[in-house]
Amino acid sequence: MNISNNTSKSRRDNILLTVGFSLRVSVTAPSLIVPQGRHIQVSPLRGEGRWEGMPVRRLKPTVNKVSSLRDNCASQILLFVLMLFLFTACTEKVDNPTKVETLPAIFPDYTDVTIPATIAPLNFTLNEAFEKINAVIEDAQGNKIEVQGKQNIQIPVKKWRNLLEENKGGEIAVTVSVKQDGKWKQYQSFPIYISEYPVDEGLAYRLIAPGYEIYSKMGIYYRTLADFKQSTILENTLVSPSCVNCHSFRQTSAEDMSLHVRGEYGGTILQTQGYTDILNLKRDSLVSPGVYPYWHPNGKYIAYSVNHTQQTFHSAADERIEVVDLESDIIVYDIEGNKILSTPLLKTENFETFPSFSPDGKTLYFSCSSKQTLPDDYKEIRYNLCKIDFNPETGSFGTKIDTLVWADTLKKSVSFARPSYDGKYIMYTLADYGNFSIWHKEADLWLLDLQTGENRPLAEVNSSDTESYHSWSSNSRWFVFSSRRMDGLYTRPYLASIDENGKISKPFLLPQKNPDYYKQSLYSFNIPEFVNGPIQLDINKIEKQLVSKERK
Repeated sequence: MNISNNTSKSRRDNILLTVGFSLRVSVTAPSLIVPQGRHIQVSPLRGEGRWEGMPVRRLKPTVNKVSSLRDNCASQILLFVLMLFLFTACTEKVDNPTKVETLPAIFPDYTDVTIPATIAPLNFTLNEAFEKINAVIEDAQGNKIEVQGKQNIQIPVKKWRNLLEENKGGEIAVTVSVKQDGKWKQYQSFPIYISEYPVDEGLAYRLIAPGYEIYSKMGIYYRTLADFKQSTILENTLVSPSCVNCHSFRQTSAEDMSLHVRGEYGGTILQTQGYTDILNLKRDSLVSPGVYPYWHPNGKYIAYSVNHTQQTFHSAADERIEVVDLESDIIVYDIEGNKILSTPLLKTENFETFPSFSPDGKTLYFSCSSKQTLPDDYKEIRYNLCKIDFNPETGSFGTKIDTLVWADTLKKSVSFARPSYDGKYIMYTLADYGNFSIWHKEADLWLLDLQTGENRPLAEVNSSDTESYHSWSSNSRWFVFSSRRMDGLYTRPYLASIDENGKISKPFLLPQKNPDYYKQSLYSFNIPEFVNGPIQLDINKIEKQLVSKERK
């Protein structure tokens, strides 16, 4: 054994020991092999150190014999390693399990899903009582990960990432076993398909607790898809009382963002290529500041709706709240000119809302409903999917409105029309009436094929509960949507893929490090948006700008 120690330094310096040969140590516990070429770094004064990057602390068992070691410090190091050996020895071997021909009822349900190669580990638990749970994740080449736990399966991030990368365009198999009443049971294996299509780096969303009349704590957050790291973009505690909402990005770009703040220090935060302004979009001719934003692909314009909304509460047990527009129009904000663009065709007595631009920037889509008497006829408010031409060179609008989906003839209502960035589809939410589909249990996702004209419900992803807001990845091969299918109370983010032929995969719940996260959290995921990287905001600067009440 080679011992490298700089004796000119104090005793507090670390000692680096390189095991140059395999060494067997006899102690009161089973024999331990220290592999050749391994490094242990320790602090002799504290009796602490690290083995393979993991922290260790000195133990005091009785040593019977230590071959080839005369240095007392070296013997202590080997005992540190022994502690790690005993720690890892608690993993139990799955011997002679009883095999059952059913799939495991895991939560979240990740059976037969298609995922990007850069998604975080799909950690899960089982919806039944057990003493231990074991998972073997392997590919056709024999590469595998085996994980065991007493409460759930938490897959090592690095090993998972390597396995997915090696099987991009292929699949892996997952075999789950559980120990119940002292005996092991093994379920039928299931596949997970790894798509060859990449996905954007992260998601941005609002986390909001239930509340109707006052602002509770809420915020806009960024989550890296490859792991479980969540960072804060902006919270409403920055200036209180306030509400933060309506975050939007230019085709997933983290450099261009619009975010609205409501309350005493209200305003629209606009960030373009790292430069931040606070806008006042409440002009004299408008019924409200701009909400429900959507960026023009060239980054020079943002479409907003201006809405005078009202919320009412149902007396029926299975219905909670209704949000309706008393007035609503569409505007386009010219960023460089700091001016509002509009047309009388988008400022009528009808209700116009939820704008979005086509990928080429030459068409403005929106939802439109005929005016109704409120609140008596709120169930008669039904929005069609419409469009109008837009000239990005001049900032001018076309001279007529075209209707793409006559939803009102089907006694249905369209909201959140979102074109795919490749120009092939428009995805939208369809409910029985109104535009605030998040409160409608019957709300489903629909897909309009702009090339063939086919218009269909997305049976592949819809559930018996609310499907609502959705957005596309930058390559139009993934979409994320919010759903209340889990408990009917909170919206959760689900992801699904769509290939070049329009085939849609089974959706999967955004993975969390602790698979029980969604059962324990009291926050809804609101407006999930793909983003191509972390959002950088100067929070101190924004606070000063908001408090100053100076607006552009």
